[in-house]
Amino acid sequence: MTISSNHTNLRDIWYTMTGIPGLEYAHIWISIPICFMYIVSVLGNTFLLFLIFTERSLHEPMYLFLSMLALADIFLSTVTTPKMLAIFWFQDGGISFGCCVSQMFFLHFIFVAESAILLAMAFDRYVAICHPLRYTTILTPSVIGKMGIASVIRSFFICFPLVFLVYRLAYCGRNIIHHSYCEHMGIARLACDSIKINIYYGVIVALFSTCLDVVLIIVSYALILCTVFRIPSQDARLKTLGTCGSHVCVILLFYTPAFFSFFAHRFGGHHIPLHVHILLANLYVVVPPTLNPIIYGVKTKKVQEKFVHVFSVSNKFC
Repeated sequence: MTISSNHTNLRDIWYTMTGIPGLEYAHIWISIPICFMYIVSVLGNTFLLFLIFTERSLHEPMYLFLSMLALADIFLSTVTTPKMLAIFWFQDGGISFGCCVSQMFFLHFIFVAESAILLAMAFDRYVAICHPLRYTTILTPSVIGKMGIASVIRSFFICFPLVFLVYRLAYCGRNIIHHSYCEHMGIARLACDSIKINIYYGVIVALFSTCLDVVLIIVSYALILCTVFRIPSQDARLKTLGTCGSHVCVILLFYTPAFFSFFAHRFGGHHIPLHVHILLANLYVVVPPTLNPIIYGVKTKKVQEKFVHVFSVSNKFC
């Protein structure tokens, strides 16, 4: 198919996503755990949202931030997984340029917003441990709402330029995307123009949004550790650190594969097999959203208690 480089014809461009190059024979088998994790992710995070909003005792800053994380996880997996499964099951890899750019925008938008939510959760733990007497006066419902809105607005202004950056490029025939979903550099690399601006903007966004979030999270936990180690009782220290356990697990689960994917895509493309990179990228959009509600369910006593309470009440009606 010949594609005009004229920008007015971008609406006529159709891409074909191949799924995981080199593992086409295993697409059906790969789709089984991905489909299972997607269902668990949507059900688990929806139940977590239901639990937090219906139980008044969970209307605390920590759980309100957790509800934001659960909502972001539902969106993150839903933006990518249905199309991914369509490729694996029906070889339906066709997607228009407009739909591809839309998927790209929402994927990056949700990622940046979720990073901001994790930073807000780190701030919540910092205030709870380092300034416990001022916890409820600092993190009021109004402040929490403003932090949630700020994370969305910041994410929008960071990611919206990506749309213009891919629309400004000229495309002239390459229409095969060796991936299961659309992302910024994957689209840009199909262009005939220079993509230096796209690369520079991607690096700047990573440094001044996600990397900055990580640095501030590390600073928060350094201050938390300084406070904890000043507690005389060892049991009290362990109990205090235990309140951070779930958040630390979620942070590692979120950022580790994200940074691996980012650096591999830009600097390690010739050293890491493409199918390994794509497979890890596919798992990244379903594994954290699946495990996050499980981690908080296992490690957070209040969530456990309300979970048991809800099911005991439902069993009585049955």
